[in-house]
Amino acid sequence: MITTLSIKNYALIEKLSIDFSQGFSIITGETGAGKSIILGALGLVLGKRADLTSLKNKEEKCIIEAHFAISKYNLAPFFEANDLDYEEETIVRREILPSGKSRAFINDSPVNLQELQELGLFLIDIHSQHQTQGLADEKVQFEIIDAVSNNQEVLLEYQSLLKSYKSDKSKLNFLVKRQSESVKEQEYHTFLLNELVEAQLKSGEQELLETDFEKLNNVEIIKESLDKSLAIANEENIGVLHNLKEIKMALQKIALFSTDYSSLLERTASLAIEIDDIADELASCSDKLINDPIQLELINQKLQLIYNLQKKHQVSSVDELLDIQVNLENSVLELGNLEGEILKLTKSIEHKSVSLDILSATIHSNRVRAIPDLSQKLISILETLGMPNVRFNIEVKEATTYFNNGKDELQFLFSANKGTDFGLLKKVASGGEMSRIMLAVKAILAQYSKLPTLIFDEIDTGVSGEIAIKMGEIMKEMSQGMQIFAITHLPQIAAKGDAHFKVFKSTVGDDTQSELQLLSTEERIVEIAQMLSGTVVSDSALNHAKALLN
Repeated sequence: MITTLSIKNYALIEKLSIDFSQGFSIITGETGAGKSIILGALGLVLGKRADLTSLKNKEEKCIIEAHFAISKYNLAPFFEANDLDYEEETIVRREILPSGKSRAFINDSPVNLQELQELGLFLIDIHSQHQTQGLADEKVQFEIIDAVSNNQEVLLEYQSLLKSYKSDKSKLNFLVKRQSESVKEQEYHTFLLNELVEAQLKSGEQELLETDFEKLNNVEIIKESLDKSLAIANEENIGVLHNLKEIKMALQKIALFSTDYSSLLERTASLAIEIDDIADELASCSDKLINDPIQLELINQKLQLIYNLQKKHQVSSVDELLDIQVNLENSVLELGNLEGEILKLTKSIEHKSVSLDILSATIHSNRVRAIPDLSQKLISILETLGMPNVRFNIEVKEATTYFNNGKDELQFLFSANKGTDFGLLKKVASGGEMSRIMLAVKAILAQYSKLPTLIFDEIDTGVSGEIAIKMGEIMKEMSQGMQIFAITHLPQIAAKGDAHFKVFKSTVGDDTQSELQLLSTEERIVEIAQMLSGTVVSDSALNHAKALLN
């Protein structure tokens, strides 16, 4: 339950701090006095978005802080899951800065709006008169039935399984589509792969083949050049080796006379050894060189194959072709694996479908058993609210589609008077009837809900007199198990509260402010009398107010 609400620099509120108690609290005030501002501030604490228009003074930040007593509501797991400090007196704070930025804190730990909204769902339910039309929404109607059916746990299990089922279905559709597209490409990919495999490509092969091709293609020129070089090196009397030997013999005669000459001798000897080695290699290369037109043609064919493949695949090296070959092998292999994955997913979907059918059947059975009890409870409460002939026709029928809350289709029809046909709530129920039905629904749900606080914002629209008294009594009874607030214009409801707060405007200089005040017993008598008779309070109005309070 909410124990304290502090507001600073929000809308028409400069500064406000108010304490709340358990039970049934009433909030009254003139239209436009600021009741919606209080709800707006609570909305910010519960995670609604804000903007700079919320600031009363645009130069200062707005701070809204609410204290909640949560020891009885098993919320420790939420705090643990979100890595927050759990406190039995939890403080939620919202700040709106002049820059327009917003910050939120739970027990002084910064949180995002989603976390604040998730916590808010466990703390307060604000029901406004505009939400009454939500009763006509099938989703809301299912929520009512499921609360009475105690379907919460099985619904969570169903929804978790449904999420997995839909994920598998999505994957299966993707794979089937991919398989369909891939089958068209498979033949071509297989052809390309076979072409590359048959080429028997090797890394670095192209460079070696190009070198061998140049040798074989120019064998005559190479042979001529090698033989000529060899002749120049070895020719008698005038060959390079002969001349080097002559130089070496001449230098040997003078080598002892100077280190310069001995150095020249060493260099000449080294040169002679090197030239001799070169001559041997020239002879070897010449001997190995063979004019082989058949080998030349084979190399040429292999090179042309490589060049054609490179052109087809728009690459410039054998290594890139080998990469493409690996990718094609993976692609063809993947196509083979698709069928296995599709079969596996199909079996998983079939298994989950069976489990979903079992869970949805349980949900359906629970709903069918709960509907008579729900109808009777609604009728019982509404009879006390001046609707003695009210009837409901609620049916759930199993469909073939998996909805988010089972496989049921719902027919929730209503008749307020004898002799009238059943019809949809939004079409046949008046505003006053909708308000009473909503109150009856909330009263029933309060028996199944662990929500700490429920706020009714002018749910009494369209009712008055004795019916208003009954509505007040129902809210009073609800407050035995939870904290109830009622924002109302009806004195009959206001008189049922355990505590009474008044929202009013005050003027300080040129500034208008909204304030919230807890009324004393005497102040409360006057407030209810004013609600009965207007600004000028008569003795009869005061007596009537006292009678209502008693």
